Amino acid sequence: MKRIGFIGLGIMGAAMASHLMNAGYELTVYNRTKAKADALVAAGAHYCDSPAACAHGQDAVITIVGYPKDVEEVYLGAEGILHSLDAGAYTADMTTSSPALAERIYAEAKKRGIHALDAPVTGGDMGARNATLNILVGGDEDAFLAMQPVFAAMGKNIIYEGPAGAGQKTKAANQIAIA
Repeated sequence: MKRIGFIGLGIMGAAMASHLMNAGYELTVYNRTKAKADALVAAGAHYCDSPAACAHGQDAVITIVGYPKDVEEVYLGAEGILHSLDAGAYTADMTTSSPALAERIYAEAKKRGIHALDAPVTGGDMGARNATLNILVGGDEDAFLAMQPVFAAMGKNIIYEGPAGAGQKTKAANQIAIA
């Protein structure tokens, strides 16, 4: 796994993407506000104008966007990444989202021969900056194992939680416990 598309370059995503570049991955990026990609592009990332273009030809695509509706659009919309990824590619949605949506994305990806993981994170912007995020992963275990080196570039405590949606369910339980 060498080529990674990264979608969502906010406070968390920009730092996470930079760690992937530092680990030697070839990075293609997309963000709705293009200016948020400027530092990564200056460091060697390639910018694309849509999620679909960002996914084209990648070994894996990682997303961390705002809300479940954004996740749905990025994966399943007309310009969504599942329309552009080749069979055998991997996705990991690291947004805090809906377990039901994670299961839907997994099912649609599976139809296309794509390996989809839900992998929300804890640790906040400091964890993103320091590459010490906790990554809670749901999906097929073999896909988790294949993505392990990628996750290791961004986090320290990387846990396989179970089938599709399990990462999101664990994140929800974590949020409830903190509250």
